[in-house]
Amino acid sequence: MAQPIGSVGWMDLTVSDATGVRDFYREVVGWEISEHDMGAYSDFCVHPPGGDPVAGICHARGRNAGLPAQWLMYITVEDVGRSAARCEELGGETLIGPRGMGGMGRFAVIRDPAGAVAALFQEASQPTAGGTG
Repeated sequence: MAQPIGSVGWMDLTVSDATGVRDFYREVVGWEISEHDMGAYSDFCVHPPGGDPVAGICHARGRNAGLPAQWLMYITVEDVGRSAARCEELGGETLIGPRGMGGMGRFAVIRDPAGAVAALFQEASQPTAGGTG
């Protein structure tokens, strides 16, 4: 289902011990856990009891190795390349990307001028201006 532009569509926490942190949040907030196969290991989706996934807890491995160990919100944008470029024009920094996220779309991790980190996400269903995103 398409997320409205400007909405927070997902949250991830990427850490060295995703299994331990998964168990911590399961005990502290009551989340249910499902595994997300990453090939050689699994990351985790977290759910309120009986609900749909609301966030992910990921191992800091592979493509996630450079992500900060903090909750990272993914903000839906129309064109991730254009938004990342605008971030830099306004004094921010692109830390990762823009790059593909499987068949889901494209993302970039940015740091705003105050130092806060967020991710920009363009759903695969969103066309990319000029086809370069």
